[in-house]
Parts: sequence; structure tokens; C-alpha cells
Amino acid sequence: MKTERRSVLKKLFASALGVAGFGLASKANPVMASSEKEVGNITNFQDVPLFSSYTKHGNMVYVSGKGAHTAPFEIKNHTEIVLKRIEDELIKAGSSMEKVLKVNVYLNDFADYQGMNEVYKGRFGSNPPARTTVAVAKGGIPGDTIVEIDAIAYI
Repeated sequence: MKTERRSVLKKLFASALGVAGFGLASKANPVMASSEKEVGNITNFQDVPLFSSYTKHGNMVYVSGKGAHTAPFEIKNHTEIVLKRIEDELIKAGSSMEKVLKVNVYLNDFADYQGMNEVYKGRFGSNPPARTTVAVAKGGIPGDTIVEIDAIAYI
């Protein structure tokens, strides 16, 4: 699993940099195998497409930020809901939690960091993804959620 993630990352970086030497790029680049992108459920705003629940391109999938727009407003409950929503989107896109490479976590209050971690730990298998966690500034997270998470994975 760890080797597979590294291989995907090497191919992604080689493609982005156009590096043909150093054994990083090859003629058949599976990361950019398709020039077409595929999108999941599109959210509209005033009848205009606003964003997709996920976007696939080649063998990569990008999952939009998910929140838990429901009571009770308790971090463990919200984190559980959000991680399940991320997992559902990954499965729809043909991936899984174990194939996640990068996660961004946005907390409404950094005091919730420990509670979020209690639910988060172990959810991505034995080789967890890279992660950034921040507490948002004034205004909080849209939609009455106290945590929002997005993810990047491979298929």
C-alpha cells in the first residue's frame, strides 16, 4: 500500500513537472490517462452549477469538502458523519479510504482538535494520508457544521 501511494505520487509529480529523466516519468502516464474529467453530484446555486461532490481525472479523485449540517453540534458526532460522507463519495468514484493521499480538515474551533482526532484515527488504514488541520477564522465553516473535510485519492 505504501509503495503504491509513492508510485502514484511520483507519477503525479513527474507529470506536473514534465520530468522525463530520473526514472520518474514514462511514455504511458496513468495519472493523466484521460483528458476528460468525470464529476459526481453537482450542487447548483440559483440554477447555476456551483461545485461537484467529487471530480475524477485519470486515476485521481478529488472529493469536495464535506460537513455535517445537523444537530447535535458535537465534534465526535460531526466527524463521524463527515468521514462517512467522504467514504461514500470515494466508493462512488471507484476508490477507498485506504487510497487517500491528502486530507484537509477545517475546524470551527481548534478546541475540537482532540475530539476530531479520536474519531479520525485509523479511518484511513495503517498508512494514513498527509493531513493539514486548521481552525477557520471569523465566520466559521458554512452551513452550521463544526468540521469540514476534503480529500484527494487515487483509484
